[in-house]
Amino acid sequence: MSVFNRTNLLILVIAAVGAGAGFLAGGWLRPAPPQYAAPHALKVGDASTPVALPDLDGKPQSFEQWRGKLVLVNFWASWCGPCREEMPLLDRSQRRYAGQGLQIVGVAADTPEATQTFLKEYPVAYPILVDDPARGSDVALDYGNLRGVLPFTVLIGRDGRILAQRAGNFSEAALDAWLAPHI
Repeated sequence: MSVFNRTNLLILVIAAVGAGAGFLAGGWLRPAPPQYAAPHALKVGDASTPVALPDLDGKPQSFEQWRGKLVLVNFWASWCGPCREEMPLLDRSQRRYAGQGLQIVGVAADTPEATQTFLKEYPVAYPILVDDPARGSDVALDYGNLRGVLPFTVLIGRDGRILAQRAGNFSEAALDAWLAPHI
């Protein structure tokens, strides 16, 4: 008795065609990765906008206080693994490049409580501001993070213009290369 008679072959062909059609339809119907709407999202070359976010004591701090310095703004969250891995590198880089006018500023996309708890265990020597999602705004989005990726880093020049934007965490070599043209 033959394993592949006409009926079995027909069932196999129909199954294969159905699977292929399902695969193609899935590709067409799958939603695109989110691109967040930010009509005024900053791009490289744009002047940074005035931002005031609370520090760990709840006092509003403005990016403007660092005008005249090269400011690396790192958007992160306590629950973000790559962010946590990157913070010791940023801390070392703050000490290493401070004399050359670099100021690193961390912006936690987190609650104040989660941020403070995290920083008690993993302290850093650079300023941390809090952009609590419960506030209803997203400063990282305003600064060009249209994919909602963390960490997201923005380099603001001494004149207040956006010099560079980067999604994802840095290695030491990548950070040094990213900063080199501006230090």
